Amino acid sequence: MQDGLKQSIIEGLILASPEPLPTRRISEVVEGMTPARVGQAVAELNNRYMQSGSSFRIRELAGGYQFYIVPEFAGYVQELFTRRRKMRLTRASLETLAIVAYRQPVTKAEVEHIRGVASDGVIRNLLDKKLVTIRGRAKTVGKPLQYETTDQFLKFFGLAALEDLPKMSEIVEMISAREPDSQTELNLEKAAALHEAARKLNVADGTYNPQNHSEESEATVDAEPTSPASEAQNTNKDGAGDTDTVEDVSSDDGTAESPGVIVDMDATR
Repeated sequence: MQDGLKQSIIEGLILASPEPLPTRRISEVVEGMTPARVGQAVAELNNRYMQSGSSFRIRELAGGYQFYIVPEFAGYVQELFTRRRKMRLTRASLETLAIVAYRQPVTKAEVEHIRGVASDGVIRNLLDKKLVTIRGRAKTVGKPLQYETTDQFLKFFGLAALEDLPKMSEIVEMISAREPDSQTELNLEKAAALHEAARKLNVADGTYNPQNHSEESEATVDAEPTSPASEAQNTNKDGAGDTDTVEDVSSDDGTAESPGVIVDMDATR
């Protein structure tokens, strides 16, 4: 069988497949085609498409090959399917999906520990969209369910494999590149948020050192004295995430009693 004929067969197989066609399946159909030769045939097909100015190419996606429209022509195709509903993800879904993608397999408790909020509804939504799936159960107390990403996740983000996800160092570089060069002062709120996020991640993977955290806290203690009311408010803020404030409780005779103080009525008589 000539190489040109084999390329045409591979082209037809990829075109007819509704899902990315794995190299293994192509090798089973086309006689004498190894995975390396299949990749070479796809490269030659793409070269032919490029020379002829075709509006499509073949790419490796989710462990297989699939046709796609070149970005220069994608706008026209998108206009044709404007009535087709797009799948949109909320910020909470993207946060949860990122945690699952980078730490999979991961349990719901681990996701909630990193995010700091309940994630039942978000995980259920990602399961419905088939972006994550249940892998099994963790070998810990209670045997909680573990979650991982799916091939639909790879197709949604245009990835061939999980190895194509950007590294954390690359993400830091991209964020740094977006910061203006003329910035001369530190955004304390942003720095505190980043520090808290890093602390949670370190707690999750077991590398958190409470001693270092306490040393940093002592180094940033304000020199001004604080009142007991301020300390009580700070204690509430540092609690379980509630925003309740301390209020004075008035007694029947109009005097104010401090919350939490027990008054012996017999002793005052």
